Amino acid sequence: MLVLILLVQLFLPKCITFSRRLLKSVHHNPGKFGIQEDKLKPFEKLLLKLESQLLDGMLFQGCVEQQFDSTNGGVSVSKNGTFAEEFAHNIRTIFSNVEVKLGEASEIDQRDRYVGLCGLFVLYFHIFRTVDKKFYKSLLDVCKKKCLFLLRDVQSFYVFVSSWMMKMESILSKEQKTEKFAEDLTNRCNVFLQGFLYACSLSNIIKTTMNLYMSMQKPMTKTSVKALCRLVELLKAIEHTFHRRSMVVADSVCHIAQHLQYQALAAIAVAKKRVISDKKYSEQRLDVLSALVLAENTLNGPSTRQRRLVVALALNVGTQMKTFKDEELLPLQLVMKKLDLISEMRERVRAQCDCCFLYWHRAVFPIYLDDVYENAVDASRLHYMFSALWSCVPAMMHARHLESYNILLKCYDKEIMEVLTEHLLDKLCKEIEKDLRLSVHTHLQLDERNPFKTGMKDLAHFFSLNSIRFFDRFIDIKAYVTHYLDKTFYNLTTVALHDWATYSEMRNLATQRYGLTMTEPHLPSQTLEQGLDVLEIMRNIHVFVSRYLYNLNNQIFVERTSNNKHLNTINIRHIANSIRTHGTGIMSTTVNFTYQFLRKKFYIFSQFMYDEHIKSRLIKDIRFFREVKDQNDQKYPFERAEKFNRGIRKLGLTPDGQSYLDQFRQLISQIGNAMGYVRMIRSGGLHCCSNAIRFVPDLEDIVNFEELVKEEGLSEETQKAARQLDFVLSDLTRNSAEGTEYFKMLVDVFAPEFRSAKNIHLRNFYSIVPPLTLNFVEHSINCKEKLNKKNKVGAAFTDDGFAMGVAYILKLLDQYREFDSLHWFQSVREKYMKEKRAVSKQQNVQSNNQDEKLLQTMNLTQKRLDIYLQEFEFLYFSLSSARIFFRADKTAAEENLEKKEKEETSKASNDTLSVNSAADSVMK
Repeated sequence: MLVLILLVQLFLPKCITFSRRLLKSVHHNPGKFGIQEDKLKPFEKLLLKLESQLLDGMLFQGCVEQQFDSTNGGVSVSKNGTFAEEFAHNIRTIFSNVEVKLGEASEIDQRDRYVGLCGLFVLYFHIFRTVDKKFYKSLLDVCKKKCLFLLRDVQSFYVFVSSWMMKMESILSKEQKTEKFAEDLTNRCNVFLQGFLYACSLSNIIKTTMNLYMSMQKPMTKTSVKALCRLVELLKAIEHTFHRRSMVVADSVCHIAQHLQYQALAAIAVAKKRVISDKKYSEQRLDVLSALVLAENTLNGPSTRQRRLVVALALNVGTQMKTFKDEELLPLQLVMKKLDLISEMRERVRAQCDCCFLYWHRAVFPIYLDDVYENAVDASRLHYMFSALWSCVPAMMHARHLESYNILLKCYDKEIMEVLTEHLLDKLCKEIEKDLRLSVHTHLQLDERNPFKTGMKDLAHFFSLNSIRFFDRFIDIKAYVTHYLDKTFYNLTTVALHDWATYSEMRNLATQRYGLTMTEPHLPSQTLEQGLDVLEIMRNIHVFVSRYLYNLNNQIFVERTSNNKHLNTINIRHIANSIRTHGTGIMSTTVNFTYQFLRKKFYIFSQFMYDEHIKSRLIKDIRFFREVKDQNDQKYPFERAEKFNRGIRKLGLTPDGQSYLDQFRQLISQIGNAMGYVRMIRSGGLHCCSNAIRFVPDLEDIVNFEELVKEEGLSEETQKAARQLDFVLSDLTRNSAEGTEYFKMLVDVFAPEFRSAKNIHLRNFYSIVPPLTLNFVEHSINCKEKLNKKNKVGAAFTDDGFAMGVAYILKLLDQYREFDSLHWFQSVREKYMKEKRAVSKQQNVQSNNQDEKLLQTMNLTQKRLDIYLQEFEFLYFSLSSARIFFRADKTAAEENLEKKEKEETSKASNDTLSVNSAADSVMK
């Protein structure tokens, strides 16, 4: 052992080498170093002697090869025949005791004693220079015995240790009865010794197998690693069983030791009586009797190590001269052996169950964790393995090759935790998350999850484990996985708030299936039918207004076309949910984005109206209407609108077959969709505010919480909280009662520019509305007819964005009266009613002729006229409704006059208040 210690200290040879080099330098110039030259040679010899004796691995050889005989004529050890005979006899006796137990179930410390026996044999040879070849061969044969370690041994030990633990718990749980006290002590003694023997066997197998693999530099198979780790767990299970019942064990050990001493005293008393009864006294017999008396006196006391040693020496003398019969001697030796083991049970169990050797075999830990993960049913065995890993710590605290042993402990702790995280905790987290996701999304066509085909791991066993203590932490697997899932679900929900319901369902499933106590994230939730988020629409409003169609009456947007079998819709509830998610501040930002979008669209609108082809045609139509309006009863001619439509188509078509007027109609529809979106934002905001304030009992009478708190004399923090509550309540009350007039804002911001002299070309807009409505009706009928066709590309049932756009632009140009002067919808109605009467008249005439084909044609014509008339009626109603939003009953001049009157009224009221306050001050 001393040789190994010296060889491990690598710095010693380096220091010796450095000292020899330094000596060479000193030899060349001793005066420089202040050393006398005659002292260098003795120091150099001393250094060489130290190196040869300590660092060449020859300590034991030097010890046994030294001269034992006295050189001055004293005692001659090598020629002492009696000593040689006694030496050889003791070697053979020790060998016979060791050989029988090696490899057996009752083996305890025989392997260590075998090493000492080999040392004794070497010492015997060097002293007496003789060797018994037969005995030498027997000694080597024992050394050649191999430790055969089979997988079935693991299963056997598992059964043995498990049954022993059950027996241990059963025996120690029973109440001791007085009439069967001795029998109970015997049973307990046997159970304790059996557990200790199992620990010895397991420890020998583990150490021998691992060290042999390391010594021979052979790789260990995964199966062998798993088996050895299972044996380590069993070893620690034995130690934990003793520790768990340590109070009862300690109490029982005292009684068992006394019972064994009583048995030994009874056997010695019989032998002593036999010696006394023999009348032939001699010195040898007197020595035997004295030894027996000494053994008796020593046993009458606590079973300490010194007393047991004295008893063993006394019995070596007392058993001579056939004092004991053979049937008496063997039970006495067995009792004394039991007494040795029982008296030091705690220390011996701790020594046998010490697993500090695992520090040098840490490479098996990742494989072990992989096995635990695959076999989750036995998850509780993790406690035993970490207990074994902790066994390395006391030995590491004696490290001297670092500045502090804490550095080594920290590295060891970090390494073990990294391996545990990588091979168990992270894998467990990912698997649990995957299982929850697949369970929630079972409606999708996922991979095969049939447990009879793919197998199934019940990972819930990991979450029933108690916390594992390791260094200064408690490893709680359940808490670790719960934290991982909470963190993952929270982060992913913040990224995609519309998935909150999915993660909420996964959170509930984790609680039900695995018993995990998940944390509520308290994020603003969204509904399952969230639709597009306000932020997403705001950032892509140009895409939104072109892909969605607006319905004025239901306040709903419907997707124009989709690759799926369904169309997405957006209504007030969706907008309210988004506002609740992001806060009411998003409303103003959305209106600002809409303003930026309208600026771009109005630039295109102005360019179209400024085009010479359009402007000239509109001026011509206005002049024509002024000339013929008296003849047409102040109505704009339907034929003139049709002619404008046909004329525009002659200017050219896009690759999609659209005319310039079609594109202009789409532009106005997009502007109207933007205004519809603003209207929906306002309605959603009112909806959200009303939901938020629904718990306030009376909006007209809301108490001031700040004043109430001040009256009660509460803390500053409470007053601040009450002030904040008052602010929130007043803000919600104001928003729910009034709302913001976003339409008025968007009219006021654009109207001055539209009505300015430099944009006079826009004044012709009202005259293009009739051909626009005609174009819109044709487009709407075409879209509705596609609903009944197999190919539904371009199909639609609503598009009120056009009506909103026309109403908004007419308001910006202050042209409601100009447009109403056209009496366009009356002209359309008269035109179609006239055609319907003509068709009816023809039907009456042709009914007598019974021409079926002609009648069918007339019926189709009648139906087509009804459809056109109905579409114009729908457009008229939508336009009339949209005009209400922009106060179509008043012109710009009337609105300005009303505004001035309000300002004068408020100013007069303020002056009155100031006069009254001045009078009050004078009176005072």
